[in-house]
Amino acid sequence: MIQTINLTVTGMKCGGCETNVVGKLTALAGVERAIANFKENVVSVDFDADQIDVDELEDVIIAAGFGVE
Repeated sequence: MIQTINLTVTGMKCGGCETNVVGKLTALAGVERAIANFKENVVSVDFDADQIDVDELEDVIIAAGFGVE
């Protein structure tokens, strides 16, 4: 089942940061779509909860050098 979560992501400063986060997330199996907005510090992710969980999404964002609140 596809779910959507909005994560507060810190450390994004520009469009390049958005692209980096979106690229890392959409490369994961189970992620249907990711949209990042650095001005609002938000990343919205549509994902299949049967394939991936929120902790894994957060781990990928942190590994890319950003924070998750």
